[in-house]
This record gives sequence, C-alpha cells and structure tokens, in this order.
Amino acid sequence: METLLGLCIGIGLSAACGFRVFVPLLIMSIASYSGHLSLAPTFQWMASPAALAAFSVATVLEIAGYYVPWVDNFLDSVATPAAIVAGTIVTASMVGDVSPFLKWTLAIIAGGGVAGVVQGSTVLIRGVSSAGTGGLANPIFATAELGGSILTSILALVAPVLTIGLIAVVLFILGRKFLQAKTQRAIQ
Repeated sequence: METLLGLCIGIGLSAACGFRVFVPLLIMSIASYSGHLSLAPTFQWMASPAALAAFSVATVLEIAGYYVPWVDNFLDSVATPAAIVAGTIVTASMVGDVSPFLKWTLAIIAGGGVAGVVQGSTVLIRGVSSAGTGGLANPIFATAELGGSILTSILALVAPVLTIGLIAVVLFILGRKFLQAKTQRAIQ
C-alpha cells in the first residue's frame, strides 16, 4: 500500500512538473526537509539545505522567465524535455521498496509520461496564445500554469489518490477535445 501511495504522490507531482519544472521539486524539497514527506533512500539529497536553495533559485528564475513575452516560448522548448526528466525523477524518488527495474519503468512511463502530456498541452495553449495575441496574453497563462503547479503539488501531497483521479479526468477531457478538433478539421 505504501508503494502505491508513493506512486500516486509521484505521479501527482510529475503532473505538476508539466506546468512548471521546478515548483514541484521545491515543494517536495520543503516537505521532505521539514519531515512531512519520506523519499526513497537514494533521493534523500533532495531534502538537504543545498537542494532546497538550488530549487528555490531555479523556481524564482523559471517563474520570472515565463512573464517575459517570447522568452516564455523559448522556455517551453527547453522545459519540455526538462519536465519529462523531472517527472521521472520525482516519481522515482517516491517509490522505494521495489526493484530498481520496476521503479524506473514506472517512473519513466507514468511520471515522465504524465509530465510530458501536461507540458505538451501547455505548449499548445501558449502557442495559440502567442499567435492570437502576439504574446500579450501569455502572462495570464503563465499565472494559471503557476497556480496549477502549486495547487497540483500541494494536492498530490495532501490527497494523492484524489489527485490521480483529477489528473485522469483532465487528461480525458483534453484528449476528447483534441479528437473532436481533429475530427472537425477532417470533415472540413
């Protein structure tokens, strides 16, 4: 049961990595440093003061960068692979008592996959925003993404199973809308 709960927390935090790469890592570092979150033994370094400081600086820089038009689009191109890696690491750090093969398989498929899908969705939305408004509406989306990352990270720690359910519902809705849009374009 503990492994399943850890996996749920990891997947929830991975989804948050899709919104912002470093916010979930910072929240996870704070929670583990304060003793509210247990990490797998090989990931205890994330609870160190040095990791906490590094994640804090990276978070501030990432948040600030998303409020500069066109820089945010550049950050998206860098953040996409970074979100997948961060999602993989976050999930692996939460799964402790399984074989390394199973841990990393789950981390790559579930953690990296969820982070990649969420990040890909935000990239598409930002691209439409940039094309439609010349980047002027992007700070609104940046604020929404930041809020989504913070909320998803905290929710993943407080109610991990509920978070997995919400992620599944949102991904289902996004997938359905994508298929509807694709079908509409094929008909026209």
